[in-house]
Amino acid sequence: MILGVSAAASAQAPADPQLDDPAFDSALPPLEATAAPAVTEPIVPPETAPADPELAAPLPPLGSFDVVPQANAAVADAASVDIRYAVTVVGLKQIGLESQFRALSALVEGGKKASNAAQVAARAEEDVKLIERLLRSEGYYDGVATSVVDPLPDRPGRVAVTLTATPGDRYALGAITVSGAETVPPRLSYRALDLKAGEPIVAAKIETAEASVALRLPEQGYPFATVGARDVLLDQATHVGDYTLPVDPGPRATFGGYQVAGDPVFGVDHIAILSRFDPGELYDSRQVDDLRQALVGTSLFSTVSVEPVRTGKPGPDGTEAVDLLVRQTKGPWRSLAASAGYGTGEGIKLQGSWTNRNLFPPEGALSLGAIAGTQQQGVNATFRRSNAGLRDRTFQLAADVARQDFAAYNAQTISLSGSVSRQSTPIWQKRWAYSVGGEIIATRETRFETAVADRQKSTYFIAAIPLQLGYDASDSLLDPTSGFRVTARLSPEAQKRSGGGFAGYARTLVEGSTYYPAMESLVIAGRVRLGSIQGVGRDDIAPSRRLYSGGGGSVRGFGYQELGPRDLNGDPLGGRSVNEFAIEARYRFGNFGVVPFVDAGQVYEGTMPKFSGLRYGAGIGGRYYTNFGPLRVDIATPLSRQPGDPKVALYFSIGQAF
Repeated sequence: MILGVSAAASAQAPADPQLDDPAFDSALPPLEATAAPAVTEPIVPPETAPADPELAAPLPPLGSFDVVPQANAAVADAASVDIRYAVTVVGLKQIGLESQFRALSALVEGGKKASNAAQVAARAEEDVKLIERLLRSEGYYDGVATSVVDPLPDRPGRVAVTLTATPGDRYALGAITVSGAETVPPRLSYRALDLKAGEPIVAAKIETAEASVALRLPEQGYPFATVGARDVLLDQATHVGDYTLPVDPGPRATFGGYQVAGDPVFGVDHIAILSRFDPGELYDSRQVDDLRQALVGTSLFSTVSVEPVRTGKPGPDGTEAVDLLVRQTKGPWRSLAASAGYGTGEGIKLQGSWTNRNLFPPEGALSLGAIAGTQQQGVNATFRRSNAGLRDRTFQLAADVARQDFAAYNAQTISLSGSVSRQSTPIWQKRWAYSVGGEIIATRETRFETAVADRQKSTYFIAAIPLQLGYDASDSLLDPTSGFRVTARLSPEAQKRSGGGFAGYARTLVEGSTYYPAMESLVIAGRVRLGSIQGVGRDDIAPSRRLYSGGGGSVRGFGYQELGPRDLNGDPLGGRSVNEFAIEARYRFGNFGVVPFVDAGQVYEGTMPKFSGLRYGAGIGGRYYTNFGPLRVDIATPLSRQPGDPKVALYFSIGQAF
């Protein structure tokens, strides 16, 4: 038909002299020679096979079919593993990416076994994409990867997968531009970015640099700074990428006031006490984080957050004053606590307490406690005001009634005490700690009378001013692994004894400990404790106020308070000076630990430690580490045992020995 249309068009159109070629036309055969041959016989169609009667029969109705599968139909186990494979990676080790690839590989994660060849090929394809992503993340933007899956000859069901990476040239940073409004001081964003031309374009480093900008600007007075989407323009000829980062610093700000929202536990006045900055100071997000941590440390919230809010009010030096919005959700204020321990010579001791941490807002807590033990019983009540007019300052009043029955003495005591302090807690560990207090004690105790060589009961009235100063450079309050601690205690005391006169003296204790991480799982810990009582004879001091040594927190291997001078019955008398030393090797594996240790110490009748006649104890301990500190079990024995020394001493408690 096309030819017909073309011919008709030629008959009607004028002749083209360029297409008129008589010699070419004469060489063509006549049209008659190209015609189809004439048909001389009729065409008979082939005979068809007779119709099958069954095919001609009508189909049965659909409802007559049985659609329930046969019970014994065989089902292939889709989870059965038919193919195992080995993985070879080429080209990544040289650029330091093989270990990262294997940690993310679909082939490796599959355990090097699959149900069929298609599954192996699919995993290989995923790993090819992974390799190319890793290459681009390290600046190899032209990098490509391929995979080959080959059956292993003569090993049915085994294949070898080879992944080949061709990194190509690595791209480097070219021009680095930070766009946006200028800051005070200038180029804060650029300095925080800290990228340099010529460095490889590494995705992780660039993301870290951008995060640094978002972090540093709020620390330098820009709480509302925003970081836009980066643009990297790659040049394939030079393998250089020009980097541009848009940054909107927002207004430069200073601290204004406070706002509260939610279920307020604290008003703005108490929140201001917890902050470490004053209104008008340049905004610093680190100070805001510190305030949030202080709020969390009160344990009075289920949730609490602190965020800046624009006010539009002018601040100093052309800044804008911003308020801090404190969103609060009240948490549980009441709690019950219990603990248990055992020590040779100290017996079993069970302690329990009930506390309402905000019974007298703000942060006025009342705690009621009790001690029930084989050798100690008592009840106590404590009022404690945290952050009392000043951040980290605690005011405390306590009343205590106790009964103690030890080998060294027995006592029935009533005491009232008060203190102002700055102390560490498991949540908020402080470098410097102090305590200044007062104490009034009335106690009835047995004491050894040298003149009659017997123990007599006496009543003592004691007034004391206990003082304490500590420095803690360790890395943990309950389980330190590095650093050191030093604590000094001084307690000037005045005493009046029934049937006796007035006595004044001073009790002094100095204790230091250090922690050295010898290996990743091994910490060497050491402790020294020195004590002295000046101003009065030993027998004139109430037995409970003398110095003692021996027990779980002292010299292990000996019973509680058992070192030092003894009376005619072999009971400890206590002394006016003490020295103690201890060394431990704390080896931890997972949540468990083993601690071999050696302790030494002695108590002296004189006022100054003599460092002579030391008694030694050695043993081994077990530790189970929890999120609130290690549970401790120690077993020890005295070295060079003497009459009256225990064969074995056992101790249970929470926390390390020191």
